[in-house]
Amino acid sequence: FNPQTINVKVGETITFVNKDIEPHWPASSVHPTHNEYPEGGGCLGSKFDACGGLKAGDSFSFTFHKKGAWKYHDHLNSGSTGMVMVD
Repeated sequence: FNPQTINVKVGETITFVNKDIEPHWPASSVHPTHNEYPEGGGCLGSKFDACGGLKAGDSFSFTFHKKGAWKYHDHLNSGSTGMVMVD
C-alpha cells in the first residue's frame, strides 16, 4: 500500500486503487476477521472492507466516521499493511 500511512479528518473518504496486475483486497485489520475498525456491516467484521479482491484498475472507497489509528491489510496477502490516522 502506498502511502503506507495516511492522515484524514472524520468524515473524509479515501479510495484504494489497484495499480497492480494482481488482485488486492483492502480490509480493516486484523486478518482474517477484519473487525478492528468499529463500524459493523460489510462482509465480515467491519464496514471497512472491500469484500473481495480488486482487479487491476478497480477501486474501493471508504468514509471514516470514527477517530483513531486504524490498521488495515490486504486480505489476499496479509503481510501488506497500512494505517489510516483519523482526527
